[in-house]
Amino acid sequence: MKGDLAIAGGKRTVPQGLKVGWPVITQEDKKAVMGVLNRGILWGPYAPEVVGLQEDFARYVGTKYCIAVNSGTAALHMAVAAAGIGPGDEVITSAFSFLASAVAVLHHNAIPIFVDIDPKTFNIDPKKIEEKISSRTKAIMPVHIHGLPADMDEINEIAKKHHLVVIEDAAQSHGALYHGKKTGNFSDMAAFSLNSTKNMPGGEGGLFVTNNEEYRGKANMVRMFGEFLKPEEGRKYNAYTMGWNYRTQEMPAAFARSQLKRLDEYNANGKRNAEYLSGHLAEIKGVTPPFVPPDRTHIYHKYRIRLNPDELDLDMEPDKFRDLVMKTLQAEGVDAVLWQTVPILGQTLFQLKEGYGKGCPWSCKYAEKISYDPNDYPETLKLLADSLVICSEPYPIFPQPLELMKHYIEAFHRVFDNIDEVVTVKTTSVEKKPITGRAEIG
Repeated sequence: MKGDLAIAGGKRTVPQGLKVGWPVITQEDKKAVMGVLNRGILWGPYAPEVVGLQEDFARYVGTKYCIAVNSGTAALHMAVAAAGIGPGDEVITSAFSFLASAVAVLHHNAIPIFVDIDPKTFNIDPKKIEEKISSRTKAIMPVHIHGLPADMDEINEIAKKHHLVVIEDAAQSHGALYHGKKTGNFSDMAAFSLNSTKNMPGGEGGLFVTNNEEYRGKANMVRMFGEFLKPEEGRKYNAYTMGWNYRTQEMPAAFARSQLKRLDEYNANGKRNAEYLSGHLAEIKGVTPPFVPPDRTHIYHKYRIRLNPDELDLDMEPDKFRDLVMKTLQAEGVDAVLWQTVPILGQTLFQLKEGYGKGCPWSCKYAEKISYDPNDYPETLKLLADSLVICSEPYPIFPQPLELMKHYIEAFHRVFDNIDEVVTVKTTSVEKKPITGRAEIG
């Protein structure tokens, strides 16, 4: 598809007004939230909407227990605490994720240990886990990144062999299936996020799930100041352990319950859109759409593609080529962004290792000396250098019309049919204007 690129003054490919913003708020959602105000109960660990959300989501995922909290990070921290992980203990997780995966470990004075990713699924590579296990390792925290389930059979086998707890970071995978069963059901505990960017939004919030009554009880104490509470008993104001105030509230709980009713519908729409994009992008030289193993489903919280300048006989660094393509696609009206720019361990928090101050928890007498070198994670570095996300917040793939996807494919053809022109506009379009992607709040 030859023609002047929009970045060079041509008419943009994607018409205005087609993108659907997220979250989609319906009259049913508004009615649910107004019902809370009409009832007059706005808070409480056993308030009706909170309890209802817990019951609804446990039934949806297929677990015995669910605890609704104020963030996915809080839910992860509760799982770490419930597992008995403490100062100097180590938790293995993926080098490619949102910061919360590792911060939840730090919150309980434990040490995150990172593992490189599988270059096809972008999830933690099971083949590289055992080399990171030490006498201090207490748990493995796989991340179902972008909504694609991790290799849970292999991970659980490793955990069983080494007597480790498994905690699923399912923050991005509401409704994703692995061997026909929903994520959150393959481990000792799991955590989901209800941040408004997620396929199941609640404004802010999180969900802790488990099939283990003991873990549920310990996690609930962490949610409630370390107190042990039962619905039928009065509060005794006695803390049994370290605890936080991780309670959620009635209005976001009501909103999340209403959104849950449409989750499968949005996931199905996102899958249709993603498969349309993947089928057409696979035909474009230099573009690799996301890979989905046949034994699982992807809910496409994020749709990430990889770019390869070598396939186009271009002698360019992958990140430079990616930036050029991203800026050119944006000019055509495609929602193309970056999501994460360094491995988790490359962030300043892990390079300075000041932590809570005085180097804690890394300086704790129970901890082993740990160093974090991004170069030890080559697959993560390659992914971050040569990939970008199409359809990200506030315009994720799951609520979009198929018509928009068709225009996106037209835009891709226009850009890659004119790739020589894309390369020539780099001085005015990229180098003088730093590229920034929208940030996500976890």
